[in-house]
Amino acid sequence: MTTPTGLSVVVAGSSGFLGSHLCTELESRGHEVTRLVRRDAQGPRESTWDPQGGVVDASVIGAADVVVNLAGAPLIGNPHSKRWAEAVRTSRVATTGTLATTIAALAKPPALVNASGVSWYGDHGSALLTESSDTRGHALLTRVCREWEAAAQPAIGAGARVVLLRTAPVQDRTNPPLQQQRLQFKAGLGGRLGNGQQHMPLISRRDWVGAVAFLVEHPTAAGPVNVCAPTTPTNADFTRTLADLVHRPAFFAVPSPVLKLAAGAMSDEVLGSLNLRPQALLDLGYQFADPDVAAVLATGLS
Repeated sequence: MTTPTGLSVVVAGSSGFLGSHLCTELESRGHEVTRLVRRDAQGPRESTWDPQGGVVDASVIGAADVVVNLAGAPLIGNPHSKRWAEAVRTSRVATTGTLATTIAALAKPPALVNASGVSWYGDHGSALLTESSDTRGHALLTRVCREWEAAAQPAIGAGARVVLLRTAPVQDRTNPPLQQQRLQFKAGLGGRLGNGQQHMPLISRRDWVGAVAFLVEHPTAAGPVNVCAPTTPTNADFTRTLADLVHRPAFFAVPSPVLKLAAGAMSDEVLGSLNLRPQALLDLGYQFADPDVAAVLATGLS
């Protein structure tokens, strides 16, 4: 594939942890990035929008080659709060719906690269999952991801190239979850969750940024894409690897009933099992810098 240069890319969620790194990467590759912001725009490379109100400048979207949507309320919050759960849902559905309907109304719709999550699949045990696997169960984030992806349907129906980024937790010491886990394990308080046999997909920050930039540039990439390392560890694998890297033992284990009580609506995210493979990225030719848990954590901690 010949990598296109000089694309016009509009990014929603550009001020977030992943969005800021992606914008820097895209600009380093020679692309022109316009950031959608909810405050007053400062300069020609920003545009004010109100996703909850369904307001975005259609001329800005129409001038883009690719629109990237990473916007959404933080997943770190009170898992027992219905208000938090509703904010997680509505913020993702509203931003996606606003952009997708705007794109669908354009004579020449740009591509849409839209965030989603690996929770779309729901608990599948040890079964190997690719983008063609089904969605199961009614866990909070599984339901959110279904609505999130469905909100992109107007753009798909209008013939736009739409990529759905089913993203695994990004492991980086400057950001949750690894930020807290590193401190916990260094204090000797690390341990497996439940029986530790659940598979937990992950990805390094550099591979997430690299993969998403690759998908922005790739003219045939479309549909759901698992953005995760090629080899998915179990929680026991993760625990052992992180403990080794910080040179501490990890003797503890948190029983499943305790986790269910403490984590509330998010307990399915730590006890459910997703043995994921990024088949679409591999088929497109993306080469991972960090293909397994040891490489992902070593990079994330460095």
